[in-house]
Amino acid sequence: MRNPADVRRLANRYAAQLKQCCPHNPTSYSIARIVHAHMITSGFNPRGHILHRLIDVYCKSSDLVSGHHLFDEIPHPDVVARTTLISAHSSTGNHNLAREIFVGTPLGIRDTVCYNAMITGYSRNNDGFGAIELFRDMLRTNIRPDNFTFTSVLGALALIVEEEKQCQQMHCAVVKSGTGFVTSILNALMSVYVKCAFSPLVSSSSLMTVARKLFDEMTGRDELSWTTMIAGYVKNGDLDAARQILDGMTEKLVVAWNAMISGYVHHGFFLEALEMFRKMYLLGIQWDEFTYTSVLSACANAGFFKYGKQVHAYILRTEASPSLDFSLSVNNALVTLYWKCGKVDGARQVFNQMPLKDLVSWNAILSGYVNTGRIDEAKSFFKKMPERNLLTWTVMISGLAQNGFCEEALKLFNRMKLEGFEPCDYAFAGAIISCAWLAALEHGRQLHGQLVRLGFDSSLSAGNALITMYAKCGVVEDAHYVFLTMPYVDSVSWNAMIAALGQHGRGAQALELFELMLKEDILPDRITFLTVISACNHAGLVEEGYRYFKSMSSLYGICPGEDHYARMIDLLCRAGKFSEAKDMIETMPVEPSAPIWEALLAGCRIHGNMDLGIQAADRLFELVPQHDGTYVLLSNMFATAGRWDDVAKVRKLMRDKGVKKEPGCSWIEVENKVHVFLVDDHMHPEVQAVYNYLDELGLKMRKLGYIPDTKFVLHDMESEQKEYILSTHSEKLAVGFGLLKLPLGATVRVFKNLRICGDCHNAFKFMSKVVEREIVVRDGKRFHHFKNGECSCGNYW
Repeated sequence: MRNPADVRRLANRYAAQLKQCCPHNPTSYSIARIVHAHMITSGFNPRGHILHRLIDVYCKSSDLVSGHHLFDEIPHPDVVARTTLISAHSSTGNHNLAREIFVGTPLGIRDTVCYNAMITGYSRNNDGFGAIELFRDMLRTNIRPDNFTFTSVLGALALIVEEEKQCQQMHCAVVKSGTGFVTSILNALMSVYVKCAFSPLVSSSSLMTVARKLFDEMTGRDELSWTTMIAGYVKNGDLDAARQILDGMTEKLVVAWNAMISGYVHHGFFLEALEMFRKMYLLGIQWDEFTYTSVLSACANAGFFKYGKQVHAYILRTEASPSLDFSLSVNNALVTLYWKCGKVDGARQVFNQMPLKDLVSWNAILSGYVNTGRIDEAKSFFKKMPERNLLTWTVMISGLAQNGFCEEALKLFNRMKLEGFEPCDYAFAGAIISCAWLAALEHGRQLHGQLVRLGFDSSLSAGNALITMYAKCGVVEDAHYVFLTMPYVDSVSWNAMIAALGQHGRGAQALELFELMLKEDILPDRITFLTVISACNHAGLVEEGYRYFKSMSSLYGICPGEDHYARMIDLLCRAGKFSEAKDMIETMPVEPSAPIWEALLAGCRIHGNMDLGIQAADRLFELVPQHDGTYVLLSNMFATAGRWDDVAKVRKLMRDKGVKKEPGCSWIEVENKVHVFLVDDHMHPEVQAVYNYLDELGLKMRKLGYIPDTKFVLHDMESEQKEYILSTHSEKLAVGFGLLKLPLGATVRVFKNLRICGDCHNAFKFMSKVVEREIVVRDGKRFHHFKNGECSCGNYW
């Protein structure tokens, strides 16, 4: 047995060795473990400060198992050991275990440092309420808070603050404690006022005024003081005040300049951001990765590719050995710059050369492929991704939907859920838009129900998608209901609703909604005018359409694009105003392209303007020789005029050039299954029953005055053959199937890829009267609602 003098000597030696172990140094941790091993082999039983030092070293080296093992061997651990473990477990995210140790600490030995450790743990766990409650408990037990206490509890309050009185109460506590002159506490207090200014329950200007008063009265400001105020003004949208503070700085703090540049970029002031970037260089302020990422973001969003490329070149020239953190953030910004400026291959080249990649890098390349329509490459890249997050799935689903791969988008949406990801509102929007293009109404309604259940029904993106979905599925009333019940609408919402009303033949309502939009002080954009002119087109409102077209440039400074001209020419030609249409074409600021001549040819077909129609067709043959629509319209125009030789010439020309007419097809959704019908269909398993039903229905229709209009059969044949061909049109078969299969009284909704034929249009009016139910048909141009023998288009289509 050792004598007490030997034990003291050994203890002093171990203490001296452990004292040499500096925090956060892996070599020191190794030395501490060796010292501990020597204690064990020599039979030395560590106590007091040596034991505390060992626990501290193990905790700081992330070896909490060893630290906790030592702690558990202490019969009555003191507050120092307990506080060490509380801090360690909090820093590693094990908040529950930290809380357990704190609760197990006797009240009599708790001190300020122990409370500070636990309050900090709550803050790290984003539990501001828990931290505030513990602070109150600390005051109730008469334990005096110190500077660190106030800094921690103010940081926790910043997480949850919503009302001004919360700021004022803590402000009073700081003043009473006599710590109101400490820079770190004042910084934390300013941060609380700044964070509270974001709350919808307060006046942001008054709170920022208080924060500014604290800032102005500070005797010693540090980097965080300046940055807190600048970032606060930036986030509250007061860039002038932020710039005023920056200009008043005597020190050249890169963090503050970065905050200002980031603010300019976030609020769309890209030129100002670039000017600040240049000024930093002139003042000798060293750029860092945060500066570069903000500036590259400005270049990406503003389309300043050449400037961004110059920044890229400068980085390559000056950053010879950048750290991995620097490389990762800057390279991610470069990838985004390249793809947003349309240089996806350049973005991929940067990506391939990155020494370190994260999920942001992979998602950036995926977004590049998706946004440039390179879907096959996007799908291939998606499969290769080592990991995926919610953004990955959302980008891919939205990309598939926007590029016409709607069935794949819905399958991917379901697969995402199967893999354990909870869809966000943007993912739902992509799936709902897919239902819109597929006319999958019931599926869309199911998604709407899921949205409501998950609490996304107030989402702007999801609401806009629902408006489009219901409109394109033929339920404009539901679209209008969604629009009216949305808590917030933007210009996209208004545009979608105006377009919906126009497509459904409610031109007057569409124009009323547009006027209401203007009264709400929402400025129209070029899309708004496309929807408004289209609504006028569908309703034959020529004068109104012309007036709105003129107002684009005269009232709103929007230069009409070729798509606006095409809609206007279509409007004029459908109304038979060919002279005005020709004048508009001749005065266009750009050379007319295919959409202009297509609109002219379509109008000529309706009104039989043979000479002008042939001119338009000749231009189209030059511009888009492989487009089947030109041949079909010209052939139909000749057939209507009985010029069968010319019809034969056009059809021969199609064969010689290898142009194939898109086959007409119609589809209907019954019991969550889509049924497709072609002209003269014999493939559908129940098509014979449909033919028999239509024969019976035809007899009743004829009693009401229906006569098949054989002029819409554009072939030279006998009248009986023409009537037979009319009876086999795909839209008739789809409507007949719906009448057979859907419950009595249910609306029949049919969708067709081409324009509805005149005889089918007339037949459906009679059908709706005979069966006493509504029939809705969406063709390639618009919706037709047939009810009680009338159509919503008023026979203007």
